[in-house]
Amino acid sequence: MEYRTLGTRGLLLSEISLGSWLTFGDKTGLSAVREMCRFGFENGINFFDNAEVYAEGASELLMGEALRDYRRDEFVISTKIFFGGDGPNKMGHSMKRLIEGTKNSLRRLQMDHVDLLYCHRRDDNTSVEEAVRAMDILIKQGHALYWGTSEWEADDIEEAFKIAEDIGATPPSVEQPEYNMFHRQKVEKDYKPLYKKYGIGLTAYSPTASGVLTGKYKDGIPKGSRLDQNPEFVHEDFKDRVEKAKLLEPIAKKLGCSLAQLSIAWILKNPNVSTVMVGASKTEQLKENIKAIEFKEKLTDDILKEIESILSKSLVSSK
Repeated sequence: MEYRTLGTRGLLLSEISLGSWLTFGDKTGLSAVREMCRFGFENGINFFDNAEVYAEGASELLMGEALRDYRRDEFVISTKIFFGGDGPNKMGHSMKRLIEGTKNSLRRLQMDHVDLLYCHRRDDNTSVEEAVRAMDILIKQGHALYWGTSEWEADDIEEAFKIAEDIGATPPSVEQPEYNMFHRQKVEKDYKPLYKKYGIGLTAYSPTASGVLTGKYKDGIPKGSRLDQNPEFVHEDFKDRVEKAKLLEPIAKKLGCSLAQLSIAWILKNPNVSTVMVGASKTEQLKENIKAIEFKEKLTDDILKEIESILSKSLVSSK
């Protein structure tokens, strides 16, 4: 397992990390969560990602309990604040929401601080300055060590840096975007000026594009699958993506890996990515995902060009 810095910060993250979205508390209980965290930790994973909204807080409860088996300085943990529940002050990034939401998350995690704290989406009802001031307070009070954004636009991130400099506040250090072979605009184009200028790190999620890049949907959407249970994740270009996934499978076979492993390894080739967050509902899935690191060096320039030639085609109209 390789460890990468969080952009230009000194914090080291395992190149593969374990996320809890749609699994912890929804598909897995404490025993399975503890087993996966232990397996991940024993195989080099040191970064575990969460959010207050995952399983309505149950994900944080389970992860916090599972990680009690380890010394706090042995792992890096994150959570994200925005979707706190019903009520006029249970959503967004007001000073009240960010500070109280973070303290509630810490209680569920049974920790006095998280290493990374994210503004989970952009709150149009709250100024960027208010969010920056709130995160600065949380950093200076020791509730978080670094803060960042998730799925913010590049202009908003730039504004946060400028405000932090103007008022002497702690600037963001990280962005958590969706990034995979089908979702590339922000990471590869929009954020490009930010890497060198501000040294932000990326904790990328959804490496298999909601499972499309596992090959499981090549014959349709199976009953009980993620896209069957969460139809809002079905992209408008779903059929085109499925056809491209079919064409990518022979490349994976040639390299001796699964399509999912190829997809994760492809992301690891991007030097701006600090870690690829993978999800799993059982240890065997996590084991297979971790094996992706064995194939990243096999992605030569010729192989990458072959992949790009497939991704650049329009195979099926979305209309």
